[in-house]
Amino acid sequence: MTATPDAKPRGTRLPRMARRRQLLGAAQEVFVAHGYHAAAMDEIADRAGVSKPVLYQHFPGKLELYLALLEQHAEELVSKCRDALASTHDNKLRVSATFQAFFDFVSGRGEAFRLVFESDLRHVAPVRQRVERMNAECAEMIAQVIQEDTGVSSEEAHLLGMGLVGMAETSARYWLSAYGTIPKDAAEQLMARLAWRGISGFPRTS
Repeated sequence: MTATPDAKPRGTRLPRMARRRQLLGAAQEVFVAHGYHAAAMDEIADRAGVSKPVLYQHFPGKLELYLALLEQHAEELVSKCRDALASTHDNKLRVSATFQAFFDFVSGRGEAFRLVFESDLRHVAPVRQRVERMNAECAEMIAQVIQEDTGVSSEEAHLLGMGLVGMAETSARYWLSAYGTIPKDAAEQLMARLAWRGISGFPRTS
């Protein structure tokens, strides 16, 4: 097989974790360029500059490789959400920071965004479950803040948290599809104001 133009030279020995990062980077490039189904393990190996046996030593199949990438980026978004909530005790600013986290993920990590939210594997059970778990993890963190601050029931807080996550994800995805019509910071603040007008109506417990 002829190596792709971007293929890296073979023969360099790397520590296991460094090799894994290299393989994931090459796989992301190929998945984003061709989609999961059209991506070939041969091309991923060539892009990384390794043989197919080396690739299979780290990942037994293409789905496992994709799931490893999905896990990496899902954790990134969860971490962004966690940092946003911890960045201030002012709940209005927390709402703004959380929307910014989603918009940052969509705009600054376009390849990651497409792998997580626009994959042609969303219907495959392990992929769907990981995306759902990512959203649930973000919603759980938001729900804890809401419940502590308002005293609503756990069920109500979780519903509100999931609603806010859905709003942030959907609006960020739509904004990206219409990129350029509204500046990013203006779009973030527009949606944060909408969310705050709703959530601030719940009475505080303190």
